[in-house]
Amino acid sequence: MKIKTISRSKQDYTRERVSGVEKLQKNKDPRLHPFEQAREYTRAVRAVKLDKMFAKPFIAAMDDHSDGVWCTATSPTRVTQFVSGSCDGEIRVWDLALRRTVWASYAHTGFVRGLTVDRTGQWLFSCGDDRTIKQFRFDPERGYGRHDLHSSGGGGDGKQSNTLTLTGRDQAPVETWMSKSGGCADIDHCWIGQPSFATCSTVVDVWDYHRSEPIHSFEWGCDSINTVAFNPAQSNLLASTASDRSIILHDTRTATPVHKVTLYLKTNALAWNPQEPMNFAIANEDHNAYTFDMRNLSKARVVHKDHVGAVMDVSFSPTGRELATASYDRTVRIFDSQSGKSKQCYHSKRMQRVFTVDYTADSQFILSGSDDANVRIWKANASKQLGRSKPRQHRKQNYMDQLKARFKHTKEVKSISTHLHVPKLIKKMQSAKRDERGRENSKRKRREDHNKEGVIEKKKERKRMVLKEEE
Repeated sequence: MKIKTISRSKQDYTRERVSGVEKLQKNKDPRLHPFEQAREYTRAVRAVKLDKMFAKPFIAAMDDHSDGVWCTATSPTRVTQFVSGSCDGEIRVWDLALRRTVWASYAHTGFVRGLTVDRTGQWLFSCGDDRTIKQFRFDPERGYGRHDLHSSGGGGDGKQSNTLTLTGRDQAPVETWMSKSGGCADIDHCWIGQPSFATCSTVVDVWDYHRSEPIHSFEWGCDSINTVAFNPAQSNLLASTASDRSIILHDTRTATPVHKVTLYLKTNALAWNPQEPMNFAIANEDHNAYTFDMRNLSKARVVHKDHVGAVMDVSFSPTGRELATASYDRTVRIFDSQSGKSKQCYHSKRMQRVFTVDYTADSQFILSGSDDANVRIWKANASKQLGRSKPRQHRKQNYMDQLKARFKHTKEVKSISTHLHVPKLIKKMQSAKRDERGRENSKRKRREDHNKEGVIEKKKERKRMVLKEEE
């Protein structure tokens, strides 16, 4: 066998030098540096450490309410407009930039159960325990009505205080409807520019602006319905949750509901993903939030854990990539839409049970309402700097984000990024809950292993919480 090799003499391609030191060719491309990966790994670790060091999510607390904040709503067209309803029947419209009330009214007798703003951002709808549904103007360009801002002297320090005085005209709704099926538990407006909204009590009613009676009514053998929500893409599709632990899908083109699934525990809230309209998330009493695909309700797509109390509310960001949950354990948590573990946990010493949570229209801030009569503003990204950044800072931040995404699976970066500071009580409750879950899993596994085949069906956690389906 003959083998031919290519060989070159070193003298053919090197130049003789007087000093006798041979010249080495270097490629200055940083991507080809021999220590490139080690350098970028060090930068990634430093970036996640700085994120934890400079994480200051809390911005402000607005405490004008005199009772617990039960429900909230944001404007889809204006970032600074926000409305909240409390347990004493009061509705307040806030200017988030100024952090003060611009309009207030005792609209209902008893709880304000639901608030929603239409997609043009001009009208506000509310419902309550007094069986009334009211429509208010929510257009800052035209004004909220007549009001006078008086300046009065403060105390001995010489400061001035502003008091918003409301007249009777401010408190009068544009339109009022009466629900014949009982006190309304929730309300939602149609996403696709139609003059219609839905309420729920013992039945689900679909209303039109120009009619005094509902145009559709749905029921499926349950005592009361807690939540109702329109689908973002299909104006004829609604989802509701009932007191019998069920989730029901309704189609306004048919005379009856179309699908029903029953869970182990009751669902407190439901929210559709605005970017993936086939998916919705629910807040459940079993301390978890679940994401479902409406095309397959036999199992959950994602189980969002980490809470140690009943989850009271859930809200998707306008980008659809994140969701925020409010819980009875006095915390607000942020999850990636495809992740079961929370990436942020917001809490404060004075914050009590959190009933409601919402994203602003630009996805930059989270608004929570709690039992201590406070509306709190949080940053969606805890370590993000507020204000305008220079182009150089913006490029650096993008580079750091890419490094963190590249090395997120390494041990050190992952342990730092996933670590959350939580109150001592919640940490103890998490440990106890982890032990309890371990005992339940061991017991279930022994039952499955020592029973006859087919007697006990082996199910994953995403399927175990679904009891039955009906069509």
